[in-house]
Amino acid sequence: MTGLNLQKDSVGWLSIILITVFLVSVQSQFSWLIAFPEKFFVPFDLFLNLIMDLMIKHLGWFFMGVSWLLEWPIKGVRVLLQSLPWVVISFMFCMVAFIASGWRLAVFAAVACFYMVVIGYWSESMNTLSLVVISVPMAIGFGFGFGVWAFNSKRAEKFIMPMLDILQTVPAFAYLLLILMLFGFGTVVGLIASVLYSFPPMVRNTIIGLRRVPLEIIESGLMSGTTKGQLFWQVRIPNAKKQLLLGVNQTTMASLSMVIIASIIGGTADIGWEVLSQIRKAQFGESLLAGLVIALIAMLIDRITSGFAKHSSDYQTLTNNGLSRHAYWFVAISGSFLFYILAALTPIFDVWPREMEVNPARVMNEGLTYIIVNYREQIESIKTIAFFFVMLPAKIGLQGSVSPFTWGFELQAWHSTAYAIAICLVALWCGLRISQQLAFVFILFGIFFYIGLTKMPWPAVIMIYTFIAWKIGGHKLGLATCAGLTFLALSGIWPETMLSVYLCGIAVIVSFILGSALGIWAANNDTVSAILRPINDTLQTMPLFVILIPFVMIFKIGEFTALLAIIAYAIVPAIRYTEHGLRNLPNGVIEAARMMGCTNKQMLWSVKIPLALPVMMLGLNQTIMFGIAMLVIAALVGTNGLEQIVYIGLSDGNFGVGLIAGMGLAIIAMIADRMTQSWSRRRQEKYGILL
Repeated sequence: MTGLNLQKDSVGWLSIILITVFLVSVQSQFSWLIAFPEKFFVPFDLFLNLIMDLMIKHLGWFFMGVSWLLEWPIKGVRVLLQSLPWVVISFMFCMVAFIASGWRLAVFAAVACFYMVVIGYWSESMNTLSLVVISVPMAIGFGFGFGVWAFNSKRAEKFIMPMLDILQTVPAFAYLLLILMLFGFGTVVGLIASVLYSFPPMVRNTIIGLRRVPLEIIESGLMSGTTKGQLFWQVRIPNAKKQLLLGVNQTTMASLSMVIIASIIGGTADIGWEVLSQIRKAQFGESLLAGLVIALIAMLIDRITSGFAKHSSDYQTLTNNGLSRHAYWFVAISGSFLFYILAALTPIFDVWPREMEVNPARVMNEGLTYIIVNYREQIESIKTIAFFFVMLPAKIGLQGSVSPFTWGFELQAWHSTAYAIAICLVALWCGLRISQQLAFVFILFGIFFYIGLTKMPWPAVIMIYTFIAWKIGGHKLGLATCAGLTFLALSGIWPETMLSVYLCGIAVIVSFILGSALGIWAANNDTVSAILRPINDTLQTMPLFVILIPFVMIFKIGEFTALLAIIAYAIVPAIRYTEHGLRNLPNGVIEAARMMGCTNKQMLWSVKIPLALPVMMLGLNQTIMFGIAMLVIAALVGTNGLEQIVYIGLSDGNFGVGLIAGMGLAIIAMIADRMTQSWSRRRQEKYGILL
């Protein structure tokens, strides 16, 4: 039976390869193989614009009313935060940090707050915090409600889960125009965009938390005579509290990541707007200093919510001493009052003098300029090698990129023959030593690299990805992949889709390989792990726009700059998931391998990595998602894929065009997500691993 299955698989793979080679060989004779015929385009964008016009005409008054109502709580919180002295708010942050995770986090909170004060961004930081204070509770409330609904209703879950996928994969810029048209220009637009982007993690964690409550606890509650409401609020919720708080943590972080985007459409004097204005001036130092404020806020809130989640299930005895039970409240209120009095008596604790502000931006700018001026030759060499020998072949193929100007020689027939023989020999080695599927995949990769992703016949690309999806996840995933890719062709955005896939694909491959290597190093070296953690935190919480700045300053505008920015952002999950997977392997398996006399090399490659591979594949999944998220931002520096169409739709006020392009990116993300999840699930079943 095994041999029969292998034979069937081989026939399928060989058929795909032969059909692909045939289509490539005849595409010059049939123009419709190169570009999808325009007469078959379906004007989805016109249909979406028609719906939008009808909504504005008949329901515009309602949405504007909602916008007017939501402005008041934002203004109220902003006035409150701006009226309190900086020392009082800093003390409150330190108290909450101490309660959540002890004195170390309290010290970090004090340093973070003092940085905002000394650098001169306290007022802008409070305006940003006012948006977060409103958006996070709203996102948590909506997320909890939808999560409970999905938990109690399978029918609702079938509707809610695809909605979450769309909201998390469609770029925010794609639906910003929708929000702008309905709610008008202002802070409320940023608030709504932030809520839409950040509430899905709360939904997912609510569902997971409620489902993981042990059955014996539920049965115990039922035997105690609890009503349905009591069973939910007094049994399920307390036992799911840890997972719910993790949802709060992720929702808060997602909300903070929208700060810059909210600033684009909100136009308020917050820290996001400050970052954006400095980026427009190409001021590296100033934008980095402002971006660090958001990173510090994000890290502080992340540590606080993580601390509460970690200690949520700790048992604490109650005492009759009211002062002991409410000691934190007493210290917080009395301390805030004392600091308020101190600020009234000493002006420096109320408003930090502008002449005492510290601004190292000039030194940072000069340092970057020094690097650019003195290492220009090396910078250009790196850029040239990467572009002509990796990026261009992947984009237009070796047949189009090899020339005397780029490679120093002209591509001859014997070069192509040698290339084909080399690909076949490597594929044969893979088939004999590793697996047949890897051999066939390598042959397809060789075809892609020779022809170029953007020059491949579109029916061949749809066929290949559909077949791979079917092999990984079954006929449902195969059909969904075929339908999604066909939609991209019918929408008339196939060329832009391939440009996005080419750039993001290279970035994801580099990020995953380099990130996995660093993750393996960190898993085996605590010092490396301690060094990488704050770097990962900074990269993940730093506004995406800010990540672009140093690359633009050094490498100028272009696809290579966009590639580096995507790698810098997408590498984080690859590092984290690899380290987590290797550090949390079953002890029994490791001990058994040691007793069998495995060397360190054998232990890593034959035991640890195969067992950690499902977790590492989840890291690949998130690397893809991070790459697509950064791809949209990278459109600002010269890319021409779907991400650029999203911006064009936003700037031209064409909702349909922007949303279709955004849906294209979402389709790419969801196909990759389902493939990696299916592959990871199969590996888990093979090794009996439960995640």
